[in-house]
Amino acid sequence: MPNAPTILTREIHRRAFAHDASHYLLYPREVWVARSVADVAAAMRGGAERGLPVTFRAGGTSLSGQGVGEGILVDVRQGFRAMRVLDGGERVWAQGGLTIRHLNTVLATRSRALGPDPASEIAATLGGVIANNSSGMACGVRHNAYQLVEAMTFVLPSGTVIDTREADGDDVLAAAEPHIYRTLLDLRDRLRGDPAAASLIARQFAMKNTMGYGLNSFLDFERPIDILTHLLIGSEGTLGFVADVTMRTVEILPRRAVALVVFASLDDAVRAIPGLREAGVHTAELMDARSLAVAQRFEDVPGAIAGLEVTDQCALLLECRGRDEADLDANVAAARAALTPLGVAADFTSDDAECTLLWTVRKGLYAACAGSRSAGTTALLEDIVVPVAALATTCRELSGLFDRYGYDDAVIFGHAKDGNLHFMITDDFTRTAARERLAAFSEDMVDLVLRHGGNLKAEHGTGRAMAPFLTRQYGAELVAMMRELKDAIDPQGLLNPGVILPEREDAHLTDFKAPIDVRDVIDACVECGYCEPRCPSQDLTLTPRTRIVIMREIERARRAGDRQLAAQLQADYDYQGVQTCAVDGMCETACPMAINTGDLVRELRAEDAGAWATLWRLAARYWSGVTAAGALALTAASHLPSPLLRGATRLGRAVLGAERVPLWDDVLPRGGKRRRRPAPAHAAAVYLPSCLGALFDSGGATSLQEDLELICERTGIGLLVPPGIDAACCGTPWSSKGMSAGYELMRERVVAMVRAASQHGELPIVCDASSCTEGLTKLLAGQGLRVIDAPTFLAEHVLPALDLAAPELASLTIHPTCSTTRLGSSAALAEVGRALAREVHVPASAQCCGMAGDRGLLHPELAASATAREAAEVNALDASAHASANRTCELAMTRATGRTYEGIVQLLADAVRRASTS
Repeated sequence: MPNAPTILTREIHRRAFAHDASHYLLYPREVWVARSVADVAAAMRGGAERGLPVTFRAGGTSLSGQGVGEGILVDVRQGFRAMRVLDGGERVWAQGGLTIRHLNTVLATRSRALGPDPASEIAATLGGVIANNSSGMACGVRHNAYQLVEAMTFVLPSGTVIDTREADGDDVLAAAEPHIYRTLLDLRDRLRGDPAAASLIARQFAMKNTMGYGLNSFLDFERPIDILTHLLIGSEGTLGFVADVTMRTVEILPRRAVALVVFASLDDAVRAIPGLREAGVHTAELMDARSLAVAQRFEDVPGAIAGLEVTDQCALLLECRGRDEADLDANVAAARAALTPLGVAADFTSDDAECTLLWTVRKGLYAACAGSRSAGTTALLEDIVVPVAALATTCRELSGLFDRYGYDDAVIFGHAKDGNLHFMITDDFTRTAARERLAAFSEDMVDLVLRHGGNLKAEHGTGRAMAPFLTRQYGAELVAMMRELKDAIDPQGLLNPGVILPEREDAHLTDFKAPIDVRDVIDACVECGYCEPRCPSQDLTLTPRTRIVIMREIERARRAGDRQLAAQLQADYDYQGVQTCAVDGMCETACPMAINTGDLVRELRAEDAGAWATLWRLAARYWSGVTAAGALALTAASHLPSPLLRGATRLGRAVLGAERVPLWDDVLPRGGKRRRRPAPAHAAAVYLPSCLGALFDSGGATSLQEDLELICERTGIGLLVPPGIDAACCGTPWSSKGMSAGYELMRERVVAMVRAASQHGELPIVCDASSCTEGLTKLLAGQGLRVIDAPTFLAEHVLPALDLAAPELASLTIHPTCSTTRLGSSAALAEVGRALAREVHVPASAQCCGMAGDRGLLHPELAASATAREAAEVNALDASAHASANRTCELAMTRATGRTYEGIVQLLADAVRRASTS
């Protein structure tokens, strides 16, 4: 059946999908990959017929156990990725599989954004945000999904699909689900007829509140269709599945200033909140002493805390916004005035890079704090909210509870402006003593929050973690109404049982994830999933998170003596985890702990290198001949029929293995030209032409090296190519395969070559392929040498000296490579593009192309999967030209889109030639 969902039942899939960001672990019976509403309905039918519960999963960033289940786990992240911008960006229609960051990237071009702004926006999906009614730093209760969603398409457990955009939606609901319709009317009238209950609901939902169902829907709306629409928001997948929504967006005020303000104590920082709220600060993010100590370990440490000797200090990350400079200045002045009585100064910055750095620290704080936990422990993160007037007292008493129960490493941070605190404790919760300690602490914490008029969950959803305390917050009568609602909509208890409405009083103390350490390179991972949207294999096999998860599961099976399970997982892991990893390092750019799962995979490949390590060492020794032979072979192949070449390579793969012989692809060009050595009168930089240029023809009349030298000649920049360049390489072919001996041989050769040519670091080193620049940066690390990527070199040194005519290209679509992203040269790539075209597009879905050197030829399915979404966006843009900064990436994007991708160097060289003849 062509449109049927993909059903995964192998152990490697069951165990990979079982893990999310929470401290709970339940293994599903099956994983269904749903790409349409019909797939979701089929999963619900399958669960009902077989008596299996159904749980929906998207980004897997939920922290309270609502994303795990023992029956059918429905992964909706790989589908449901369409969106349409409406009314110039004032509204958006979007499906639930898109991440918040992707949506905001698209909306930012219209100076708009989604209202919910969770710190996990890099991985959190719209579907998850709707399901949890997540909020965030600035969202509060005014701009959450409950307030901004206008319409949605949803699927009920019965299989009924409702689109509330239809004018007769209320009538359709009444006809299709009469019992649900009557129950909604009855509950509405009963709640409105109970002034005390209505007052309680109004008070609790005046603050952030994701505890239980959104009973405020019965007070805020008349029609059952509107009540149900808003009940589904925050229902955590227990009432139905939200396929898409239409929601209003919020304006992005263009000017911002950010300050990290350090206070002497947590109490001092909290006492500043009321005044800052009155001053109208956009956000006020709290970070306690341990948070600051963890933040000091970040690669880029904010200056405000870089040299701080942390004892009891606390910080507030403040952001002010304005429509223009005057508006921003007024708001900053108000914030400073609010701090003056406390004797604290705020050093605000409007520098975009510094603002981004400060926010990167805050958004990565949970994962970073959790990643710094002691070995053998798991992190548990909770979030509460109290009235702002009670915030200082709550913080003091909460800290007292940490002391009483011995949670010495507890961390407090959160959205202080809203009275919303997150706190994290760590332990091995699988131990009896640890569970008993947690049980007693939880009881006291619940009493504390409710005594101060707060809510037990603010934005992370009720989940399994707080479900047993539902009655403590709402009372038996309101919880009975919630059960009546659940029973009417989901009479079989099919959807996410145990979430929101508890099935046992100790539900929060069961099914804990057991901590297990495997390798130093990955042991800090907290399985948050921030890495996954940047992984080229995310829709094909495993992701960085699940690669780590399965390594842990293999080790768990071994320690349990289950050799059969360990062997089965290990056998499947070779393809799923090792061979289809691009080792592009993009996971590291998203990970707050800077974990590069590619390092793990390189270790595993090195362990499995065998006799091939000797061959690759020989290749390093005779690299000049290898590249020349490769280029010659490609040129010869270009004259042969493609079917013959594909057949020959398939035969070679059958004999030697798919990991040894690339599959012939028609997109491969003829061989390139041998690297040459011009003799400049004066050298401004050392130029290392990449062996990619020697191996692959550039597609033009001239080589990549000739083009870069032409551009530099016209601007008076002399480039020195070192002697012996034909034997040089950045080392990536060896490092990516784990061939350490060959890599060391190449490293020694290139270090000696470049140190001599650069006059021991006096001259910078320029390379013309971004992946090679990244490889050289690693290979030359610690040598006191500066390596510059070609786009950065062109933007900083060449463009200012060029006298180009107005751009001739109407439009240009650019593919930023994983290397330009990691090197920080993607912006320079776009800048060069703007010198060549009147309009430059960078697709919102652009990511690593999956070519990864030869990996996309060894496994074409990896590159095809990695480029699918970007290719669709590129073809919809239909630009005049297409460019990138790496030859293999250009080939991958050409294959994926059917559009010819050229190197940015070649495009600029063509423009220079035209300018010189005009």
